[in-house]
Amino acid sequence: MGRVGVVFCLCERLGDSVDKKAEGIQETIEKEVDFNWLATHPGVCTKWGIDFLIKAVREQKLEGVVIACVAPKSVGPTLKKAIVRETNGTVLTRCIGLPVGNPEPSTQSETVETLKRSLDELRNEKSPQRAGPSIERAMVVGGGIAGMTAAIDLGNGGYETILVDRLPSIGGRMLQLSETFPTLDCAQCTLTPKTVETGQHPKIQLRTYCEVEKVEGKAGHFTVTLRRKAAYVDWEKCTGCGLCQEKCPQKTPSVFDRGVGLGKAIYTLSPQAVPNKPVINPETCRYLQEGKCRVCEKVCPVDAIDYEQKETFIREEVGAIVVATGFDLYPLSQIGEYGSGSIPDVVDGLAFERLLSASGPTTGEIRRPSDGRVPKEVVFIQCTASRDPDRYMPYCSRVCCMYTAKHAKLYKHKVPDGRAYVFYMDIRSTGKGYEEFIQQGMEEEGTCYLRGRVSRLFQDGEQIMVWGVDTLTAKRVEIAADMVVLATAIIPSEGAGILAQKLPGVETDVHGFFTEAHWKLYPVDTGTDGIYFAGCDQGAKDIADTVAQGSAAASKVQALFAQYRNETSPEAQGQR
Repeated sequence: MGRVGVVFCLCERLGDSVDKKAEGIQETIEKEVDFNWLATHPGVCTKWGIDFLIKAVREQKLEGVVIACVAPKSVGPTLKKAIVRETNGTVLTRCIGLPVGNPEPSTQSETVETLKRSLDELRNEKSPQRAGPSIERAMVVGGGIAGMTAAIDLGNGGYETILVDRLPSIGGRMLQLSETFPTLDCAQCTLTPKTVETGQHPKIQLRTYCEVEKVEGKAGHFTVTLRRKAAYVDWEKCTGCGLCQEKCPQKTPSVFDRGVGLGKAIYTLSPQAVPNKPVINPETCRYLQEGKCRVCEKVCPVDAIDYEQKETFIREEVGAIVVATGFDLYPLSQIGEYGSGSIPDVVDGLAFERLLSASGPTTGEIRRPSDGRVPKEVVFIQCTASRDPDRYMPYCSRVCCMYTAKHAKLYKHKVPDGRAYVFYMDIRSTGKGYEEFIQQGMEEEGTCYLRGRVSRLFQDGEQIMVWGVDTLTAKRVEIAADMVVLATAIIPSEGAGILAQKLPGVETDVHGFFTEAHWKLYPVDTGTDGIYFAGCDQGAKDIADTVAQGSAAASKVQALFAQYRNETSPEAQGQR
């Protein structure tokens, strides 16, 4: 790289202390750091500050700039976008932080070292060439409600979109729900039109049963390699008749039903699956494990079963990527005080959703997984493995208070003579109509809320003993329950950390959630232009917020494509 420069932003709103810090650091770098141009400005993030920066880049013929300021996470993306826009991406930018408060010598030294590293990175990085026309085609990774919303918005905007999901069909976690709070709308009735629209949209291409293997390139020009797993079914031939699933003799616990129901070795996730094509689980298929059976092959009327099928790799060229990989629940097997998953009638929230669902293993009847009996006493325990920094996750999972209230209400609808108890730390219901929903459950359904934690639960004959405390009355509570439902912590989906390593410039926090560029100003942006987030891969959120982020990410992609189109148009090129 050729010439590089350094700019100090001496923010006027923070007074003389910043000037003094910068002066001390400047004196050091002038002696120790190799650069071509140095300047200061009282407000680089302002319009006149950006104009000053752009003018200096052009006059000094800089190929790289390091900007030192007090708020690099909020100011950095704005400055970087401005420089990219005005130089068509030919100037590299880094933004580092100036220390706030009384500057210690060690802090100043760290700042100088950070500046050195940033300048070295700029010099070692190849200067970008003038960008050509962007590939106006997007990829959405994750086929849940956030991913589908982003894909539909992009498709409706006229852009070709590839929707990738590691499962055989789209729909995500919402497909597992029974009803949604606070309106108690049927989740599948709400979601099915979305999945059908996504599957039939002329601008959307589905790549299900695929995972991202590699990502190369930059905004406007990404090359993504996808690995399509072996389905052992030729989807081109398959008509989705379902005969293979009906005749398959191998029953296995259903992952989709969270273990409270049985599935087959060859399966679709649900009767409304999009695409409605089955896959064979090689871990449970008798033929693939033992060389016996082949019933599905014998009954298939179109010869679609292919036991020799191998995984394949697909390369796609796209201009932008939306990451919407969703969430998982903290595994019961790792919660020792609640049985470590060894008590069959202790289930998590998604398993209870499957029992409530008309498409679930009990067709909507509440029955205990152990013996099929209708439970008359059900205990719901909130904040399981969350808000517990000493042992589990320190954060709040945001939706647990609401879906527990929904569970208790739906349980009472189906078992009117049953009793529902909710152990809680405190109630967090901040959405529209949320608090009213919880109060209605207490007053109309008679849900008994007990403020306190559960210390232990254990099997006692056919019942589960729940030991806890009611902190409002300072009394111990013991309940002989027929069933216990745990509101376990929301955690990043399986493989999210591995995916982050494959996406350039994308980072995760200490809990594994993706980290946005700035949680207030750039909530769906990543550290890399052209890659955006949506939904629960950043952290727990409800359906409404998830859908909003899906649309926000889609709008970012469309703005990016419009920006590249304007910058590379003949008119724009003539103005440079």
